[in-house]
Amino acid sequence: MTEFDFDFLRVLLQRRSGLFLSTEKRYLVESRLGMLCRRRGIAGITALVVQLRSSPASELEAAVIEAMTTNETLFFRDRTPFDLFRSVVLPEKLTANAESRTLRIWCAAVSTGQEAYSLAMLLDEAADRLAGWTIEILGTDISVDVLDRARQGLYSQFEVQRGLPIQLLLKHFRQEGDKWRLSERIRDMVTLKQHNLLEPNHQLGQFDVIFCRNVLIYFDVPTKARVMAALAERLARNGAFILGAAETVIGITTTLVPDPQHRGLYRDAASSPQARRPPFPAAPELGGALSPRKIARP
Repeated sequence: MTEFDFDFLRVLLQRRSGLFLSTEKRYLVESRLGMLCRRRGIAGITALVVQLRSSPASELEAAVIEAMTTNETLFFRDRTPFDLFRSVVLPEKLTANAESRTLRIWCAAVSTGQEAYSLAMLLDEAADRLAGWTIEILGTDISVDVLDRARQGLYSQFEVQRGLPIQLLLKHFRQEGDKWRLSERIRDMVTLKQHNLLEPNHQLGQFDVIFCRNVLIYFDVPTKARVMAALAERLARNGAFILGAAETVIGITTTLVPDPQHRGLYRDAASSPQARRPPFPAAPELGGALSPRKIARP
């Protein structure tokens, strides 16, 4: 791969997906796109660049973005955000939205679905309190391939062993050969759509809770600021925004501010987070007894 090829691909990937590639990531481009070339019978990365230059916004360009996008995820990843959701955010929304009895959640960069399905299982656990509510969980990702996998809800033994409590595995999955299929009931609680975080999002509406975890780390600062501004516009007043453990809004946006009591939780700056009440009691351990009642959904 020539310097010209690498520079072209760096610009293309950043413009189309926000992915920022330093010169140290050259090996990653050669590895992933080299495999793509072999699968498609393309002579090499230089030949790939020639095709990309002659056919912008093509299916091949989408395949390049797919190949370079990292889709690492697992059930109840990092645990703390899900404890925050159950013990802090959900009780808040039960009070704040008691009149409308609606709850909208957006999982941005949902990958193969584990984050959104983890939330769905937690909401299923709270079915008694949410009886009669309309619940919407939207999962979006730039990759069509990973969304197709998420819709199938079929996971390997390795994938279900990573973070998923055995009680939830036995309750919500059935074994199919050497894999595990998530129940249709839990899958139906999640709507999956293709969406690029760099593109307009007004058509998605407003959300009470937004999860956007382990995504910003792949962007440069200007792109982080652009994405955060767009996401913040979709957060309802007094909503909750949850980032990854290694991410922060500090130095990126003033629209969202850290919750003073809960690390990893961010609020609309206009909602006076310092005036919030004390923390809720700690959440019980994941994997406890779940309510058999079905949550109302649109």
